[in-house]
Amino acid sequence: MLIAFASDYGLGDEFVGVCKAVMLGLAPDVRILDIGHGIPPHDVRAGALLLVRAVQYLPDDCIVVAVVDPGVGTSRRMVGVEVAGGILLGPDNGLLAPAVAMAGGARSVVSLDNPDYQLPAPGPTFAGRDVLAPAAGHLAAGVPLADLGTPVDPSGLVPGLVSLPEVRDDGSIAGEVWWVDHFGNCQLNIDPGELGASTQEGSRLEIHAGGEIRAARWVHTYADAKPSELVVLVDAYGLLALAYDRESAAATLRLKAGSAVTLVPEAPA
Repeated sequence: MLIAFASDYGLGDEFVGVCKAVMLGLAPDVRILDIGHGIPPHDVRAGALLLVRAVQYLPDDCIVVAVVDPGVGTSRRMVGVEVAGGILLGPDNGLLAPAVAMAGGARSVVSLDNPDYQLPAPGPTFAGRDVLAPAAGHLAAGVPLADLGTPVDPSGLVPGLVSLPEVRDDGSIAGEVWWVDHFGNCQLNIDPGELGASTQEGSRLEIHAGGEIRAARWVHTYADAKPSELVVLVDAYGLLALAYDRESAAATLRLKAGSAVTLVPEAPA
């Protein structure tokens, strides 16, 4: 059995290690995979996008524990969502919604409110340790999801907060940066199909971003860019990305997750 764990806890405190200890205490033979713990603090949107990028590659019957929970200690509920590939555990704040959709939708949902499968909480602010980690450990040990709490109508789950691009009458596409990776490449919320013929290698586009207009060239991969040349390509997840070869597009263009970007294809000759 595998538990995949993602959070905004970082690695400077004991939070990740304590959650893993709780899981292993209940299911000593379970394997724990760290999807990532560098999600920006409280950034539900970034966490949702991390999950949707990762969930398609997780093995079947995996238990996913996701914690980005700015509403910890409030009336928001913790949920377990059964999907075709396994079970996702996390706060019902939109964090799980895109990954649930990617996995084909919810088969069943429970609110994780059965105290028999929780740790006694000295305070209400560490639900990852007291609710989610025990739930994951019990599930890995063979406890059915239905035993962990009250059934919930899947249609009542909080939807994800992800934006869609706007294709304008003049052929331009208004989108935004969804994700800046470790190398500074800027993934956009734009599918290459939206650009039509402009996706041919060597095609040129105008990039309106950061208050400036820059020229960019469509390429196959990063190394096809000339020194200090802005390029557009299809990234490893099938979306458009702005990049430089061995330079940070985010730093050069002064972009971050959520920054507006408009692509204007070159007019046919």
